[in-house]
Formats: sequence, C-alpha cells, structure tokens
Amino acid sequence: MKIVSWNVNGIRAIAKKNFKESLDLIDADIVCIQETKAQDDQVAEVLADYGYHFSSNSAEKKGYSGTAILSKLKPLRVIKGIGIEEHDKEGRVLTAEFEHIYVVCVYVPNAQNGLARLDYREKWDNDFTAFFRHLNENKPVVILGDLNVVHTELDIKNFKSNYNKSPGCTQKEMDGLSRMIDAGFIDTFRKLHPDTVKYSWWSYRFNSRAKNVGWRLDYALASESLMDQIKEAFILNEHMGSDHCPIGIELH
Repeated sequence: MKIVSWNVNGIRAIAKKNFKESLDLIDADIVCIQETKAQDDQVAEVLADYGYHFSSNSAEKKGYSGTAILSKLKPLRVIKGIGIEEHDKEGRVLTAEFEHIYVVCVYVPNAQNGLARLDYREKWDNDFTAFFRHLNENKPVVILGDLNVVHTELDIKNFKSNYNKSPGCTQKEMDGLSRMIDAGFIDTFRKLHPDTVKYSWWSYRFNSRAKNVGWRLDYALASESLMDQIKEAFILNEHMGSDHCPIGIELH
C-alpha cells in the first residue's frame, strides 16, 4: 500500500497544473491533501473524474485551509475534525478508517508572522495529540500532512537565522512534534533516512526551490507497531504545482 500526502496550496489552482497527471504517475492507494482552499462542493467538482473515492473537510472561512482524502478503497468511515469546535472550524483534520489502519490527514496551524499564533499552536498540538492517541488505542494510525514545523537542524537549510524567530522553527513547535513522536509514533522518513537532507517546502521568493533553500514541513508519522511493515518513506520533490511537494510511505 502506498500512502501519499501533498499540501497543494489550492486544489483548484493545482488542478490547472497537471495535478491529475501527477497523481496518475504517483499511483498511490491513498492520497491526503492539505490546503484545498475550497468548499466541499468545489473540491468534489475538481476530484469527480480522478478515479478515487474522496471526502473533504472544508474550513468555515472560504478559500482557507481545508483537507481531503482520496482512496482507491472506500473507507469504513470518515471522521471530520477532532471534536473541538475551536479547531474544527478550520477544516484541518480528516480521518479515514480502514480495516487495519486509521489514516489521519492533517494541516497543522502556522504560528504566523511575529509568532502571533504560537500560543494557539501549542494548544492545538496538545489537543491533536490527544485525538490520535485515542485512535491508536483501537488500531494503528498513520498521520500524514503539513505539520508546519522542522524537527531538527537537518530539516531546514538555514537553521540559525530562523531558530526561535520564524514560524515553524521555534523550540515550542519542535517540542510539540517531539511529544507527538513520544506518544508512540515514528517519523518514518527520518527513521529510514537518518542523515538525508531533503526538503518538502520552498518559499516562492528568492528562487528558493531552484537553489534548494527549503524546509521539511511535511511528515508521515506511523504507530510504532507499523514500523516493520513500512518498507519505504519518500519525498517526491520532482513533482511541481505547489510550494510543497508530495511525501509518503509504502507499507507491505
């Protein structure tokens, strides 16, 4: 089984940039999408002929946030949000339950310029961790998405100039990701590629992608009990169309 995640930075925008062709090439069994920036009916209009079962969780605010899951196999059920209204109105979490696994698609809040939303981000991290820990009591979980944080210096080109200054590179956010991992989860890419420098997001400014001045913000976290089944974790930075590239895992 191949599971892929992609922050598309607008599903209607990327649909005009060979998105379907990219998904056909990747040929994943499950695709988690973040930042649809569209309402549910608009997401459905884009995905209608993609050949997947799909569901979406849109934000109340139009053109903002939003998640979706595409799968070749129809899920047993789909859960929108984490059961906390303060968070769920932004459409950041969508969970698909299958026979042996939960797949959680997540778009974690950005701490924003000036770290204006850092306190909210801390609360969100704690509440989200409680949500997936509860799922993990029933069956194994994989969490895929834009976690909006680097975990170590290896995950960002310019660590020193961003540390505790830029959103996604503060110690509080890093500690939040550490707590997610400490809850019984594995950062699959870093586990399988402990020394590899590879990024999943590049600023649109300063020709950053061509220079590979990037950040690894997108992750596939898996229950520790699944690790023996994960044969690969990857970052597909050859796929264009967004400021993020697809990432994912293969299980056997």
